[in-house]
Amino acid sequence: MSKPLISLTITAIAACCLTMSSAQAATKAQRIDLNTPEGATLAQRRIQCGSVDNTPTIYSFHGEAFSRVPGERDRKLFDVEGYNVRQCVTVTDPVRGTGWRLVSRELLFYVDPATGELLKEWKNPWSGQAVKVLQTANDPVNQRPVFPIGADGKPNTWPATISGDTWWNTITVPLFYLNPLGGDYQKNVGGYYHATEMFNFFGKVSSLTDPKIPNPPIEVGWVRMADWLPWMEMSGRAGLIYMHAAGRKLDSYDQLPELMKKTIEAEYPEYRTPPAGSDNRENETSWTYFKKKVAPTTPVKK
Repeated sequence: MSKPLISLTITAIAACCLTMSSAQAATKAQRIDLNTPEGATLAQRRIQCGSVDNTPTIYSFHGEAFSRVPGERDRKLFDVEGYNVRQCVTVTDPVRGTGWRLVSRELLFYVDPATGELLKEWKNPWSGQAVKVLQTANDPVNQRPVFPIGADGKPNTWPATISGDTWWNTITVPLFYLNPLGGDYQKNVGGYYHATEMFNFFGKVSSLTDPKIPNPPIEVGWVRMADWLPWMEMSGRAGLIYMHAAGRKLDSYDQLPELMKKTIEAEYPEYRTPPAGSDNRENETSWTYFKKKVAPTTPVKK
């Protein structure tokens, strides 16, 4: 005897609901769990360079540079255009688990606000002298590996704030170390390099935790407070330079600003791609790069 139509309908609806519930549960189960050390570690990797090894990722940003001198108003000095090309590789540790390591190269260009072109010379407003500008090209800029278990033995935790489907993270990096352009008596007479870099990363929780999106979209804010750039020839003048910029992770190299693309092609072709995942060179900074490119200008007393 056949079942009544209403019974078949109820059975079909129940089966459909069960199928939908199973699918929803499976989808939910596939989400990256930010509350576990492994999930937090993977999410941090996805912010920086995605989930897939040896896949180039580009961050691009634009901003301004200003002076801060005691007793006078801050001055706008020039615009800045920034670029970082990176990739990540998986690394393992028998105690700390499976993590990741980032390798990268970076460019920071100093740009004439009036023309939008790279500065070749810059007139120092305090000395009145025209100085030659050295664009910053740091290769490499690599990071220590990140694991589910930290070097202190504590589990890695999700460091960001979540509100609805939006997350944001604040990273402050104080820097204080021997100046590569200084002498042998910095501890006695001063001259240490002193700076702070401040990063804000932003994104959507739904895309960050979705493994079907291998490299989720991310936005970034960046501030740097530092000693005067050496090419500015400030000769120890009191004060500092600060830069304020914002940008995002790009979908492709073609999305770079034209100024950045044409300068990379003409002068920095190796910066189209990141270093090898196995790169173990010492990191470059704007000051070590300056030391390699510019001979000392202070007269040596005979």
